[in-house]
Amino acid sequence: MIEKIIVSVVAFLFFTYVFIFKLIKRNDTTYFTILIIQAIGILINFIQIIFNIFNGIVFRIIVYLFCIIIPAAVFIIESKNINFSELVSVGISKIFLFFGKTKNAKDTLTKLVSKYDKSYAAHKMLAEIYEKEGGMRKAIDEYIKVLDIKGDDYKSYFKIPKLLNELGKKEEAIEMLEILVKKKPDLWDANQMLGDLLMEQEKFKKAANAYIQAIKNNAENAELYYDLGITYSRMNEFPLAKQCFEKTIEVDSNFYNSYYRLGQIALLYRDIEAAEKYFLQSIYGEVEEKSYFQLAKIYIIKNDKNKAAMFINRAVEINPKNYDKYSIEPMFLPIKNQIEKPVSFEKEALVQSEKEKAISDYLDNTYNLTKVLNEKESKKGKF
Repeated sequence: MIEKIIVSVVAFLFFTYVFIFKLIKRNDTTYFTILIIQAIGILINFIQIIFNIFNGIVFRIIVYLFCIIIPAAVFIIESKNINFSELVSVGISKIFLFFGKTKNAKDTLTKLVSKYDKSYAAHKMLAEIYEKEGGMRKAIDEYIKVLDIKGDDYKSYFKIPKLLNELGKKEEAIEMLEILVKKKPDLWDANQMLGDLLMEQEKFKKAANAYIQAIKNNAENAELYYDLGITYSRMNEFPLAKQCFEKTIEVDSNFYNSYYRLGQIALLYRDIEAAEKYFLQSIYGEVEEKSYFQLAKIYIIKNDKNKAAMFINRAVEINPKNYDKYSIEPMFLPIKNQIEKPVSFEKEALVQSEKEKAISDYLDNTYNLTKVLNEKESKKGKF
């Protein structure tokens, strides 16, 4: 009996605590469920005292669980500066998301932030939901609120420039990335993205610095060396570009685009043998057609018309739509009659990305320019 009275007193104190300091003071109905559970436990305990029934072990466990353990758990959780109501709402939202009920999750989180605007977890979950749904502006707003609450959440910070970039606000994205990498220079992916955006604006020196910083924190990433190689190529720093493309292959021997770039650089220096070797190694994927085209050029230079014809026909086989372009190429006039017209022009070739097309065109144009200059110098030398 004394035990039951003690339980009643403790249960009443917990009930008063939850009712006054949680339900009333916070005006948070989440705690109403806790009060109902406590009330059930108190009622069972009262019936046990008055009518001496429900005395089995099961009812004793229910009384302790409902009257003591659950409210005590709430008290302990909140004593650690954890908002119980927030914890419950976020948990329910995760369950909704697990079952694909995104709208219910958003509604639950929206109600939570209307009561607790400083809920870091709720704002972050909302941001992630909006991002997945394609609501970029709403996602940015939520990520900003996340940063207002927790300024050192650099992953959330990085999300903002990524979303700004998708919205076409590249200047704002660059500005935010520059601030981010100053605060957190070891975020290699932020440095890589900064380098990519600066490359688009042809700010090559700044882009190179961003890629170098990224490499310092992710030295086994082949793509970073490749991007740095492209940047040096655009700066006409071809020896440095060559080193980067070689490093790319050292890290990833299947990085075929790097072989192709090395072939283009070898052509710039009129190293035909090296160019031939690299282009043969680059025959794969999106550069395959161009590799065959370059090899055909090399064999024309070597006066090996049969091999030149073989490779240009392979290029046409991959992309029949370029037949007319290749057949009127001045360099291929000696083998024009050997270029086979395709039966069908419907086959689609692999399309190069804008980044790859830009660097290919730049190196090809540089080669053509140096070729013209060399020819002019040779003519001057005759007089």
